[in-house]
Amino acid sequence: MSFQITGLPEADAVLDEQPFAVLAAMMLDQQYPMEHAFRGPWKVVERFGTFDPAAIADADPEDFVALATTPPAIHRYGRAMAARLQELARVVVDEYDGDASRIWTEATSGADLLKRVKALPGFGEQKAKIFVALVAKQLGVRPDGWEKVAGDYALEGYRSVADVTSPETLQKVRDFKKAKKAAAKAAG
Repeated sequence: MSFQITGLPEADAVLDEQPFAVLAAMMLDQQYPMEHAFRGPWKVVERFGTFDPAAIADADPEDFVALATTPPAIHRYGRAMAARLQELARVVVDEYDGDASRIWTEATSGADLLKRVKALPGFGEQKAKIFVALVAKQLGVRPDGWEKVAGDYALEGYRSVADVTSPETLQKVRDFKKAKKAAAKAAG
C-alpha cells in the first residue's frame, strides 16, 4: 500500500520509500494539519538532500533549524521540531542502527511495539497508539495483540491518520475529529 496523505505524490513517495520518514511524520503530526505534518520529511529531503537518520542526527543543529524553518517550514513550530527530529534520528541511529523499520518489524508483540514507540522523543501514549495502528493498517505489520494496545485506533472507521488512504478518507477523519470536538464542547 502506498501513502496518500500529503496531497503531493512526491511527498507521499518519500513516506513510501523511507521508514524513518513515516516515523518522523508521525512525530510532526501535532498541532498541525496532518497532510502538512506528513509533508515534513519531503521538505527536509528537498532542502537537505536526504532523509537518512545518521545524516540528520549529525547535521549542525543551527543549519538544521534554518532548513526546517525556511518557508514553508516543516511545522508551525519549526525550531522545536527540528531539534526533536534530530533527537529522534539519534535514537534511531543509536538503538536501531539507523533502520527505523526495526522498531516495528522486530517488535515481539503489540505491547512491545507500543513500549518501543512510547520511548521515542515526541511520542506520548495516544500518539504511540495511533502509530501502532498506522503500522498495522498502513504497513501491514501486525504483532500479536496490536489491536489491544492500539485500542479505539484499531477499530474500523476513520479515527486517525492510521485510517487515511485517500483524499476521501482524510476528509472522513477530519469529519470524525470535528464531531468529536463538538461533542466534547457540548458536554462541557
